Amino acid sequence: MPTLTDYCSLVRSKNAGPFTLTFDFMCHDQAAYDALVATGFLGEELFASLYNTDPDQILVVNHPHALAVKVSLPRPTVQGDLHDSDCYAGQQYAPLMDMELPTPA
Repeated sequence: MPTLTDYCSLVRSKNAGPFTLTFDFMCHDQAAYDALVATGFLGEELFASLYNTDPDQILVVNHPHALAVKVSLPRPTVQGDLHDSDCYAGQQYAPLMDMELPTPA
């Protein structure tokens, strides 16, 4: 089964302000982008379950000309809060990296 690294040359997470977490998935080429989008893996339900948030508050945007997918959602903890263990949100992508993706439809 493929993983994100089979499709993406760059996977990252970061802050988009103190209240928003964003992920970037940048694909190797057009074929990888088309296959990744076809899997439906990067959906609201996945991020809602991993980051314990409402799927209605998750925004998934496909950028076909950039061969990228961007996902934004509320941060689990406000940046800088006493319980914030990742102030820059740079490690939030880690749970996604070893997950097996479905075969594209």
